[in-house]
Amino acid sequence: MTLSFDPDRLTLPQGHFIGGRFRPVADGLPLRRPSDGAGFADCPVAGADLVDEAVTAAAQALVRSGWGTARPRERVNALHRWADLIEAEAETLARLEAVASTRPVAQVPGVDVAVTAEQIRFFAEFADREGGALVPTGADSLGLVMSEPYGVVGAITPWNFPLSMAGWKLGPALAAGNAVVLKPSEMTPFATLHMAELSVRAGMPAGLVNVVLGDGPTTGTALTGHPGIAKVSFTGSTGAGQAIMANIARTGVKPMTLELGGKSPQIVFADADLAAAADAIAGSILYNAGQACVAGSRVIVAAEVAAQLADLLVARMATIRPGPTWDATTVYSPIISERQIGRIDGIVAAARAGGATCRIGGARLDRPGYFYAPTLLTDLPADSPALLDEIFGPVLTLQTFGDEDEALRLADHPTYGLAAGLFTRDLSRALRVTQKLQAGTVWVNRYGRSRDHILPTGGYKQSGIGKDLGREAYLSNRKQKSVLIRV
Repeated sequence: MTLSFDPDRLTLPQGHFIGGRFRPVADGLPLRRPSDGAGFADCPVAGADLVDEAVTAAAQALVRSGWGTARPRERVNALHRWADLIEAEAETLARLEAVASTRPVAQVPGVDVAVTAEQIRFFAEFADREGGALVPTGADSLGLVMSEPYGVVGAITPWNFPLSMAGWKLGPALAAGNAVVLKPSEMTPFATLHMAELSVRAGMPAGLVNVVLGDGPTTGTALTGHPGIAKVSFTGSTGAGQAIMANIARTGVKPMTLELGGKSPQIVFADADLAAAADAIAGSILYNAGQACVAGSRVIVAAEVAAQLADLLVARMATIRPGPTWDATTVYSPIISERQIGRIDGIVAAARAGGATCRIGGARLDRPGYFYAPTLLTDLPADSPALLDEIFGPVLTLQTFGDEDEALRLADHPTYGLAAGLFTRDLSRALRVTQKLQAGTVWVNRYGRSRDHILPTGGYKQSGIGKDLGREAYLSNRKQKSVLIRV
């Protein structure tokens, strides 16, 4: 069976998912498909009352089911059943993901769906392997550190990878014994809604996974500020993260995990395998049309090989195959919205007006929808917005350096520190530069996440607080209690 489908004939989940059932709503925010710009659905907006209902449903589900206090292996088994069902529903999830998002339908089953199921299984296995500790104290006492779930976790996910980002939030929170109220992006909610429904079909307690739809100012604010939310986990822009922190501060104090924006450098030394470096760099900015927080958008290359690397990048960036996300032959993604493609084009135009050279691209593609040509900018002044601002599109900038110190100086961004890459055959240099880079993740002679879920992800500076993935993500969904017993 081909994955290609007619977007006008696809049945979409309707409404919020609260307490194990859908709550249909008549209207909401109008949605447009990125692949052709056509309006096709509405996204309802949950206000404070509906958010309160979802939080209450989550808290009640925890009490009724004993999810957080039952034998941990029961949680493990339930989460494995859910992961199995997610994989079994891969085609349905792929179409629901592709219709509204930037993800080509052929990529979703083997990447987004598979990664989501893997993450849920990965975190499930921590449930009966991570717990409290017996700690050394005096001989007349017994010291314990007990570990407990928080209760109800509020999660907000972005539009660029809706399924796998939901897995980032739901997997560790549920494995750790919590319930979740999740708000997906208002632009891409459909696959997340179906995944939530699958949790109930897999036998997990109804109300443990709730999905409320809506925008940030209304629904997101109500969710993060709700007194019944014990912890917040968010992935999105740095500006939105700042707003969430301010909202939490106004309404109380609670722990949070924030995975925010990036402007990640890729340093290429003269001794690097330039062909392999060009493949990795081009792949990182072409994948999802550069709409990823870790996109390696700043190329910093040794001056003596800069011209050769630029030629290789241009050649690779010219090979794209754009098309609608519902066509299984499509490889190159659209931009999420008219607003976002206009922002990308404005930054590129400003860079060119400021003296930058455009080696390839620099304009919208002449086709329906929101497609932007892969773009390589060189000769940029140091204060160019193209170097400083997170573009979130298929735009690379290229700067040159003379020595290692200059490479590190150029790589150090004043705001962001999410990820970085470097390419060299010199192991000592690789280790030395890795230690000095101000980034939460560093890739050497490659770029981009693997499916090694044990590696945590999270940024330095204003790229975030806390970690997703890894043991750290599981532990961040548990709170610790110190106990001292007199013997």
